[in-house]
Amino acid sequence: MELPSTGTARVVRIPGPDHPITIERNTHRIVVKVAGRVIADTRNALTLQEASYPAVQYIPRQDVDMASLERTDHATYCPYKGECSYYSIPSGGDRTINAVWTYEHPYDAVSAIKDHLAFYATRVDAIEEFD
Repeated sequence: MELPSTGTARVVRIPGPDHPITIERNTHRIVVKVAGRVIADTRNALTLQEASYPAVQYIPRQDVDMASLERTDHATYCPYKGECSYYSIPSGGDRTINAVWTYEHPYDAVSAIKDHLAFYATRVDAIEEFD
């Protein structure tokens, strides 16, 4: 649940029974590919499950080829996670504009995702999971 960032006072919500958020270490290898290149490769992903939304893999920055990303001015806000910043992957063309997001200063309830990046599955070629 993300809203455009407006710079006004923010509502902060705590995950609970009506909107649960869980974060668990993923024991599998996660590989993200764009334009025939591996952009991320990790065995240290965190799986964030928020309410009824699809699970999202958050990958540590040190396991992402940050040189292949370009920060954008796009920003959104989630009352459960905080301010969200975005990156594009220029090698992937227009489809990969704002394909990557991160919470650089996440709220305490989701602090584990600090220094992690997530990728929109529809804006990259593949997010693969291996044993």
